[in-house]
Amino acid sequence: MTPPSAKMCVMVGDRFCCIKIAGRANFNSSFDFKKLTTELHSRGFNYFILDLSECVLMDSTFLGVLTGFGLQMNPQPTGANSGIELLNPNARITELLENLGVLHLFKVNQGAAPVPAGTAAVDHTPSCPTHQEVTQTCLEAHRTLMAINPDNVPRFKDVTQFLAEDLKKIKAAQ
Repeated sequence: MTPPSAKMCVMVGDRFCCIKIAGRANFNSSFDFKKLTTELHSRGFNYFILDLSECVLMDSTFLGVLTGFGLQMNPQPTGANSGIELLNPNARITELLENLGVLHLFKVNQGAAPVPAGTAAVDHTPSCPTHQEVTQTCLEAHRTLMAINPDNVPRFKDVTQFLAEDLKKIKAAQ
């Protein structure tokens, strides 16, 4: 049985975006998260708050996609109006980010989500990615985790090899 995807609610303002992630952020929700953040960033949003107060767990694929987004946003000029803030992550998520060597990519805060004036909720309809898209996202996420921290290579080399082989099979069957 496929684990349920995390639910994502989106609010946007002027160059500000808040994404509330509720439930288990896993490989099923990774594709949507990547697509959503890529689209918002390309539209000029450069300050993201990820409200994790209801996010119970992140799997390695979601953590890899989040890390990739963190690396993408890291070259942004530092300041109050750029970057990624993780709001209210639980101890387990914070520990995972620290153990993977990626916590430094994010600002971590506790408290209520700051909602500037003019912020409005936006509809977010989850997509239905193909098996190939999910596999590609999983592979890229794990490669990102291995590239950012050599200590992650032993953790993910087998899964990365499996995903690469699976992706070849999927492409060959088309």
